[in-house]
Amino acid sequence: MPIATADSPIAAAQWIEEWQDEHPGGRVIAAPAPAEWPFRYPLASSLPDGPVVVRADAFDEAFTNQQAAGTELVTTQQAYLEQEWSAALARHPGGAWLLLVSTPAPQHHGTTALLPRAFRVTDATERLSLCVAALAGGRTPATLVATASVCMEVNDLVAAARDLDEAIALAPQWAAAHYERGKLWLRCDDMPRAAQEFQAAADRLPGFAPAWANLGATLGELDHPAEALAAFERALALDPDSPQALNNLGVVQRDLGRLTDAEAAFRQVIELQPGLAFGHYNLGHTLFLQGRFQTALSAYAEGQALDPEKNPVQASRLALCKVATGDAEGALRELQRATGGLPRDYRRQLLSDTSAILFALVTQQPGMTGWQLVHAWMASELRG
Repeated sequence: MPIATADSPIAAAQWIEEWQDEHPGGRVIAAPAPAEWPFRYPLASSLPDGPVVVRADAFDEAFTNQQAAGTELVTTQQAYLEQEWSAALARHPGGAWLLLVSTPAPQHHGTTALLPRAFRVTDATERLSLCVAALAGGRTPATLVATASVCMEVNDLVAAARDLDEAIALAPQWAAAHYERGKLWLRCDDMPRAAQEFQAAADRLPGFAPAWANLGATLGELDHPAEALAAFERALALDPDSPQALNNLGVVQRDLGRLTDAEAAFRQVIELQPGLAFGHYNLGHTLFLQGRFQTALSAYAEGQALDPEKNPVQASRLALCKVATGDAEGALRELQRATGGLPRDYRRQLLSDTSAILFALVTQQPGMTGWQLVHAWMASELRG
């Protein structure tokens, strides 16, 4: 990747001196202000002929975003912007590099910086007002995508769809517009269209791992495990240490019956992010399917300890592990705790599902004892 970093202006000067020794006649130019990067399309302006270094001071300003978690505009993400720069620099025939220099952040003032200001305020309503003001100055692809992201943040999905469709019509080759449209289709629970948009984003910016990861997740929801597996493998080739992509990869491998591979993926998730409850839950389920009930019990228990919501479905699986390891009384207590405060219909469905799994377990483990206690209680509750 033609991107270098310098932790100070002195280090940057040294890097540039060495580069110029290797590239006589090469030019060093200033990048656009990093605070404006998320709101530019195209990101990189045309570069002068021959070897060139684009120097960006205070580059961390490009990644400032006060949006609520889960709604962050993709163009404010470091991984996305680095891939945009990398793709633009790779197209330069003379050879081009981006030098990111750590320097103090400048102050931003004036109406020309409406969008940078918008994503620095903490109030979503104020952020939307600033974006609308920016749109009044021109409905550019970048302004439309930024405004659509804030519309999603405040749950105005109709306006978000309108702005994203307009942005895609203006800039059909821009990965960010398709990625944000994919996020919106997810919010609308339209998995086929979400998959189409994430595929479009991945095709246009193949080095951006989250596009492949989201494509894999939507394909998994659409019950296309082989295609989902291929997408997750692309994501992990780009970002091998992504806990979420590894977790999703493990789920698909498990669904395909590749339990050893799934176990390895979930153990890597736990190593990378020990506090992720569903990493432990997924490992527990994989071990359970392998018949390794005692180890599965430990994984489920660890997941419950980490899970602030104490997921009742996972608690029911923990109870089944307790039955399989001979602790029927403990299993019954776990089920009673997990299902006691649930809405009636959800509780009946969970108990029905757990009962079916228990019968399958008894069929596979005919020597198992104590299960009748748990079965009798569930049958009584379901009759009631």
